[in-house]
Amino acid sequence: MGIRFKKAAGIVFLQFAVMVYSINTVVAKYVALEPWFSLKFILLYGLEFVVLGIYAILWQQIIKKVELSVAYANKAMTLLWSMLWGAILFHEGVTLPKVLGVGFVIAGTVILNSHEVETPHPSPSVTPSPQGEGREEPGQENNQEEDDHA
Repeated sequence: MGIRFKKAAGIVFLQFAVMVYSINTVVAKYVALEPWFSLKFILLYGLEFVVLGIYAILWQQIIKKVELSVAYANKAMTLLWSMLWGAILFHEGVTLPKVLGVGFVIAGTVILNSHEVETPHPSPSVTPSPQGEGREEPGQENNQEEDDHA
């Protein structure tokens, strides 16, 4: 698989997760329209937790492979999804200022996504053991030679 394909697949997966996250705003809007603690309110509120749980699982997979700054910047795309959901499901207006604002967000996201998306996984130079072997505490030099001469 080519690097470009992997990068594109990572961005698509990231955007899918953002879209799932935006569904939470739709469910929250439906919850807000119901009387407090009615059966429909409770069921929709439960659905909101389910959607957030799915999103949390997706997010954990994303941040394994994508730079955190890029991943969080892509969360701003929720503005686009929320505007679309609001227009389609709730007949909310799509105004020029909203479109321009979302356009700026999309432009910034595209700029960030054009940079490297895969996170390099640095390997630690020293792996400390549970007993603390393999590392020196700051200010404590190895004084073994001095102890041997004393």
